[in-house]
Amino acid sequence: MSVQISPSILSADFARLADEARAVEGADWLHVDVMDNHFVPNLTLGVPVVEALHKATAIPLDCHLMIEQPDRWAPAYVEAGAGSVTFHAEAAAAPVRLAREIRAKGARASMALRPATAIEPYEDLLPELDMLLIMTVEPGFGGQGFLDVMLPKIRRTRSLIERHGLQMWLQVDGGVSAETIERCAEAGADVFVAGSAVYGADDPAAAVRGLRAQAEAACAH
Repeated sequence: MSVQISPSILSADFARLADEARAVEGADWLHVDVMDNHFVPNLTLGVPVVEALHKATAIPLDCHLMIEQPDRWAPAYVEAGAGSVTFHAEAAAAPVRLAREIRAKGARASMALRPATAIEPYEDLLPELDMLLIMTVEPGFGGQGFLDVMLPKIRRTRSLIERHGLQMWLQVDGGVSAETIERCAEAGADVFVAGSAVYGADDPAAAVRGLRAQAEAACAH
């Protein structure tokens, strides 16, 4: 597995987003949390900010839509410049159709599961996806503690991916830090969203390098 680090701008300074994007040079993706104050109890940003970020950084944008009606809104994020768009299984009316539309517009299609949502009912959908996101906190706010009870779910998901011979990525988001990333990697994750662990560091780029090294070492075991 190839380790990828996706710093979350939810923990960045929103008044300096272009600078904050430049501060994590070397990252594989820039994780953009879109919240609508309906699907989750928080409101962040939308299409205009994604368009502006796309112009301000060469790092591809990984948009995580924590919103209602993603079937209606997700395609606009591809048009705004997102390289990957994640919708929630709990919110999508027609996830297969939506994944195919995202792919047809030129982005990677990803689906996210809240902590209480099992992976098994979605097994047949996996071939339609480029990535599956396992939330390791309840979505809505940054800085939460990692939920260890998600590790078996990560392992089961990796097992399903391998059983079907898929090349899809397995992302984790929530409480990922130097203290938790190795456990996530050992369980089978290969894409790691980190907010506070990166933007709370004195040197965000060095934090990205450190997290990558830890995950790579854990994957090599």
